Amino acid sequence: MSSVGGTRLGMAGTQVNLTSGVPVLPKDVTARSWIVSDAESGAVLAAHNAHWRLPPASTLKMLFADTVLPKFPSTTEHKVVASDLAGMGAGSSVVPIKEGESYTVRDLWLGVFLRSGNDAVHVLSHMNGGVDKTVADMNTHAQDLQALDTRVVTPDGYDEPGQVSSAYDLTLFARSGLQKKDFREYCSTVSVKFPGETTKVKGKSVRGTFEIRNTNRLLSGDSDVSVYPGIAGVKNGNTTNAGATFTGVAERGGKVLLVTVMNPEKDEHNEVYKEAAKILDWGFQADGKVQPVGELVAPKNAAQASAQPGATATGEAGGDTSSKEPAANSTASAAEEDGSSGVGIALAVVGGLLVLLAGAVFLVNRRWPLPDLVRRRPRP
Repeated sequence: MSSVGGTRLGMAGTQVNLTSGVPVLPKDVTARSWIVSDAESGAVLAAHNAHWRLPPASTLKMLFADTVLPKFPSTTEHKVVASDLAGMGAGSSVVPIKEGESYTVRDLWLGVFLRSGNDAVHVLSHMNGGVDKTVADMNTHAQDLQALDTRVVTPDGYDEPGQVSSAYDLTLFARSGLQKKDFREYCSTVSVKFPGETTKVKGKSVRGTFEIRNTNRLLSGDSDVSVYPGIAGVKNGNTTNAGATFTGVAERGGKVLLVTVMNPEKDEHNEVYKEAAKILDWGFQADGKVQPVGELVAPKNAAQASAQPGATATGEAGGDTSSKEPAANSTASAAEEDGSSGVGIALAVVGGLLVLLAGAVFLVNRRWPLPDLVRRRPRP
């Protein structure tokens, strides 16, 4: 395995420094690969086969979003044609997107994050110049992020021969994506009204809507999984070859952690979320006590930019459609007015915890301050 981020991360099996005062890891984690890290400092608290190359399923959509999202303003409208929806794998998850209907870019990204819609991915890929170009762009961006375990064959994460990533790389994709305000909004939205089909009612064209709900069960909950306290995204996936995969970000007590879990061997409903929650619980107990076993590396361009004199923290990294981060409470209110539900806490968390450097400069070894408003906001 690769040793990007530290020699320990290239070793097989579980890597953790269990010294006095550090809680023991949960014993019933069965994932083939997992990693938990401090999102702010980049310290890897513990890992298991962190660089093992495995099929990523729809968690690869984080790289897709981080690559393509900056290219189109969220208000851009696109009328879907048949070729936009061609080439999807059999049995793909869909929103669904309808040929002949128009959607905003924001609609399409919500379809990507909430319903893991491969149809939305293909529409955005065709807007970006086609699937082949998008795949090439994603592979280039993965290299820039130093995600060297990743090889993209299809932008939606559908099982394809040779398409692989790793728990380490998926965490890099999440950390990079969370630098972007729109990415944070989409990945933390629980539910939203989505544009439906246009019909004729009394001679007038009427566009209906339907609700789509986030399939990230730590964010939206399920019969056997509670909403995780402080959860704020990011992305889940499930295919035949990959099994269940998940990357999440959560905040508790001023700490922000990232977790990635790939392919639990235990075959129980929602097992990937249950194991992710256990690892996060351990991480919040251990962060600040455990000596890291590695680090999340910065992108190549960030390392170059940070080495230049005069770099200042004046704004967000590229890809946002606005120049100023809204306050946490106004973000939540806007989301509620837009028809989404249950997003206020998640948006407030991510809106407050991610304060970024200007231009291409990546957040490296700096704290992400949490406003008092977020600290006081009740957990679900």
